[in-house]
Amino acid sequence: MAKVGFIGLGNMGGPMAANLVKAGHDVTVFDLNEEVVNQLVEQGASAAKKVSDTCAGADFVISMLPAGKHVRSIYTGEDGLINYLSKSALVIDCSTIDAESAQFVGKTLANAGVSFVDAPVSGGVAGAAAGTLTFIVGGRDEEFAKAHTVLKDMGKNIYHAGDIGAGQVAKICNNMLLSILMAGTSEALQMGVDHGLDPKVLSEIMLNSSGRNWTLEVYNPCPNVLDNVPSSNEYKPGFMVDLMAKDLGLAMQAAQQTNSATPMGALAKNLYNLMQNQGKGSEDFSAIFKLFSEKS
Repeated sequence: MAKVGFIGLGNMGGPMAANLVKAGHDVTVFDLNEEVVNQLVEQGASAAKKVSDTCAGADFVISMLPAGKHVRSIYTGEDGLINYLSKSALVIDCSTIDAESAQFVGKTLANAGVSFVDAPVSGGVAGAAAGTLTFIVGGRDEEFAKAHTVLKDMGKNIYHAGDIGAGQVAKICNNMLLSILMAGTSEALQMGVDHGLDPKVLSEIMLNSSGRNWTLEVYNPCPNVLDNVPSSNEYKPGFMVDLMAKDLGLAMQAAQQTNSATPMGALAKNLYNLMQNQGKGSEDFSAIFKLFSEKS
């Protein structure tokens, strides 16, 4: 079993760290929220008094942070963890950030003799709790193999996307497609409802036809079609609108860098920004269904 430092115990990071504890790893956790730290301590983790304490003797330091600026700061900023990490440690950043930030942190740590991979996740809060996340890893073959030691205790599918930053690019490509599918599925279902169709019947028809997709089958946005999904629980997240809008912003930034044509992604971003402007940022991203179902 490994000695792991874990930084960032939010909706995703908390359950991920808990699964490492359950797997028998020696886990030291840090978060600015003392309540979530205490919850992990009750489950068997140790609490770090300051963020640098997570590096003491650590084989792995894992972070789950909101944005690239936070990842840059915590590792390479003033009094950053670069000053405390062991040369034998592997840093695994599971945040969803811009590829440039991942590459910057990876290069800076490498210059100090510390290994790094970016490993953003897919699967949402439910996947984090169940230990069934998908990890999309960017880094060298050796680091990918080493990261597998702990990633397997938090996830079900672990993919090597390429060099550092590739994990981030693959993640935002996936989430851009997910947003497009969710918007299109919502639009189609509501058109059927407007014509008097039962959304359960229509969903079943489309699931057995060429319109079949993950959002329709696993995460249906229409209330009461599926049990145990956000749409049937007042759109409580789940994966928040704010997070989808953030990821779509990263996707548009990446598209601009390569002059990639992403008209559907741009439209999806505008729709999710509209939801934020309507005060729905904290709802699940499947609440985009309400853009089509709520009549003025």
